[in-house]
Amino acid sequence: MNISPQIRSIQKWKDTLTKSIDVAGTKFVYRQLGPAAGVPLIMLNHWGAVLDNFDPRIVDGLAATRPVIALTYRGVGASGRAAPLTVAEMADDAIAFI
Repeated sequence: MNISPQIRSIQKWKDTLTKSIDVAGTKFVYRQLGPAAGVPLIMLNHWGAVLDNFDPRIVDGLAATRPVIALTYRGVGASGRAAPLTVAEMADDAIAFI
C-alpha cells in the first residue's frame, strides 16, 4: 500500500483574518484558511449567523487537510446590502460568491 503524507495546516480559525470581496455590487465577508492547494470546502452558516458562530474546533479540524472558506450571507454582520428573504436568494448569493 502506498501511503502519501498529507499536508496539514497549522493556521487556526481564531487567528484567521476576516476578508471582504465585492460581488456584483454586494460586499461579502469571509475567512479562508487551510492549505493553498486542493478543492476548497465552502462553509455556509445558518440564516442570520455571522462568521464567529462557526465552531473553531470543527473549522480547524476541517482546515487541517483542505482549504476552507467560510462565508457570511449578504446583509448579515459586516456583509453589505439587505439580507436575503428566501433560501433561493441565499443560494444565488453563495453561487455568485463562489
